[in-house]
Amino acid sequence: MGKVIEFATNTNNFQGYLAEPTTPGPGIIVIQEWWGLVGHIKSIADRFAAAGYNALAPDFYHGKTTKEPDEAGSLMMALDVPNAAEVIKAAVSHLITEPNSQGEKVGVVGFCMGGQLSLFAAGLDPRIAACVDYYGIHPNVKPDYASFDCPVLGFFAEHDDYASPAAVEQLDRDLTAAEVAHNFHTYTNTHHAFFNNDRPEVYDQVAAEDSWEKMLHFFEDNLRRPLTN
Repeated sequence: MGKVIEFATNTNNFQGYLAEPTTPGPGIIVIQEWWGLVGHIKSIADRFAAAGYNALAPDFYHGKTTKEPDEAGSLMMALDVPNAAEVIKAAVSHLITEPNSQGEKVGVVGFCMGGQLSLFAAGLDPRIAACVDYYGIHPNVKPDYASFDCPVLGFFAEHDDYASPAAVEQLDRDLTAAEVAHNFHTYTNTHHAFFNNDRPEVYDQVAAEDSWEKMLHFFEDNLRRPLTN
């Protein structure tokens, strides 16, 4: 359904996967897991397009992908955070100007590493009106919660060695202290990356489908309805 596109700042060119709806709709930035911009992330962008959103998945690894956990961990830890910030801002700017995008605000959702980058994005760019975090983790990415101007929806697993229950509790405290509206859901008997249907060892269909529906309602409330009021 989608296509690889290029977008740029004054100094750098970037790539991403754009999935367009049949009629213009709000924009969604989809942020990759530590594997890179792989087929699973592209399929999520396609699902958003089918639901009426213009979805852009930026490539934060600039062409690199992997199926090996050790290499994925190395790529994640080697992430250039200032460059990632530039990618986010450029992606938002490009998405807003797309002919199939509606409005001057976008939503953002990320998974694993991308979940933390989704939070980072919300503190970075005031054009983000809704933020979804799926079990976000990255020790070097520090969101600026005080700069958030949007609500947060979080999805987490009961059994997660990465986004642990203690880390989720700390995130709750941080967002509360910053007076950021947020709503968290932790799914019982699930593990990290339960949304990823390319990983049958952790995929949980019930949790994935329930969180997808909750996410669509969240974006509907925060992106579509303000456009029609």
